[in-house]
Amino acid sequence: MQILEIRTRARCEMYDITAHLHSRVDEAARQHGWRRGALALFCPHTTCGLTVNEGADPDVARDMLAHFSRTVPPAGDYRHAEGNSDAHIKATLHGPSLLLLVEEGRLRLGRWQSVYLCEGDGPRRREIWLQWLPGEAG
Repeated sequence: MQILEIRTRARCEMYDITAHLHSRVDEAARQHGWRRGALALFCPHTTCGLTVNEGADPDVARDMLAHFSRTVPPAGDYRHAEGNSDAHIKATLHGPSLLLLVEEGRLRLGRWQSVYLCEGDGPRRREIWLQWLPGEAG
């Protein structure tokens, strides 16, 4: 398992980790000959999650953040005393994990897709755990 460390910059943020992941997959292909399979990502935090969505137009991430802020506002009828209940709810909406395909030593994403860490309680230092899953031979 590898660990990808990220430092988020805002309380709520869609942090694009796609370039980091491409770099890790390229490195694994060069150093270990890992060419085909899947890359499992897991976020071990309860106030952020992971998602895949459009990365070509930054307005998409902005619109998503605006929607989540309206849907799950920072202040509400929450009983959790730490003041970050909205972040816990948003993390559940995103989910803690992703499974991404790798083919010919390259991360396989759609033309417009990017991978995001969805921060809900930043800025913070975050970890994403990466696990390589081998694929079929050939």
